[in-house]
Amino acid sequence: MKPLAAALVAALAAVAACRDRAPGQAEPSVVATSGASALPAAASAHAIPGGSVEPVPPSAAPAAPFVSEKVTGEGRAMGTHLAYAAFTTPTLDASHVHALFDAATAEIVRLEKLMTTWDPASEVSRVNAAAGREAVAVSPETFEVIREALHASAISDGTFDITFETLHGLWKFDQDLDPHPPTPQAVHAQARYVGYKHVKIDPAASTVFLDEPHVRIGLGGIAKGYAVDRASKVLLEGGLTCFFAQAGGDLYTRGTKPDGSPWIAGIRDPRGPENDYFATMGVSDHAFSTAGDYERSYMVGGKRYHHIIDPRTGYPATASRSVTIWAPNAFIADEIDDAVFILGPERGLALVESLDGVGAVIVDAHNRVWTSRRLEGLVHPVHPPTDAP
Repeated sequence: MKPLAAALVAALAAVAACRDRAPGQAEPSVVATSGASALPAAASAHAIPGGSVEPVPPSAAPAAPFVSEKVTGEGRAMGTHLAYAAFTTPTLDASHVHALFDAATAEIVRLEKLMTTWDPASEVSRVNAAAGREAVAVSPETFEVIREALHASAISDGTFDITFETLHGLWKFDQDLDPHPPTPQAVHAQARYVGYKHVKIDPAASTVFLDEPHVRIGLGGIAKGYAVDRASKVLLEGGLTCFFAQAGGDLYTRGTKPDGSPWIAGIRDPRGPENDYFATMGVSDHAFSTAGDYERSYMVGGKRYHHIIDPRTGYPATASRSVTIWAPNAFIADEIDDAVFILGPERGLALVESLDGVGAVIVDAHNRVWTSRRLEGLVHPVHPPTDAP
């Protein structure tokens, strides 16, 4: 239900150190190494036997100023590409940064093992296997994601719904890609069991129960955002203060360039080439997530079918072409982009405006661009989105 690649990062140029600073404080282009003392204006002297005077040799020259280096890394987990970039610090050289990237990837892989539906031993798979029979105890991480998913369903009128997994096998957009839409009868037979209120959670026991045997849950529309936040926490606690972490279309950035300018992210043209962006915007200490109908899709009879399913109908949503969400963390951005995509620009923007620190750029079904109030003046058009089916 969630595209695994979109909202790619563009223009990651920065060759000087990045570090946090107080508002208004200038960011120096270099950071002096510790321990170097200033040289005296003139060498002092001291007497030596015989009455002559010998100049005191100047102290050793200070080490060259530290200049940070941009380091990039990548990996694969949750069925998508992982990408990282960061800047070295006086205490973290490139090898240390790469080690942190590896640790961040390991955290994503760990979460994937808990939440995937592709492994019958995962916690989510065990919840599904016990549907209609019993509650299943899950880890704090899985419980947190499911609880937040239910909250997202409640505030979005059910347009975000992890029970979309009940439709698994009906629409084939993944490795099982099959460009043949299911019959209306088949859609109705499975869609009638979709509904987030079938998911019952018990915070005290940390259990999840599906009260209908036919219901299944999947966390593909929210788990990657959560994983990006957890990976970012690994990088931050490791000492990095200027970096980004990305899993598919879910991105989180931290810090700014030395001149105070933000990281720059591109908003993909829904009908353009893969690496074509119709707009860009700066993103600092915020997440950036895009849902689009151009990934995992096919055309039949001039009509586009794609993986973002409206849980209320069982069919691909039709109100939008793409939705990009700017939010305080990737968890929120990931859960909201699909809901806004399904709701369409007017109702979707109403939802966005109701959430603190959240903004959106929407390309609707008629190729019109809508921008939320919080992003006015921050989105920089490159060209109009391509007008094509």
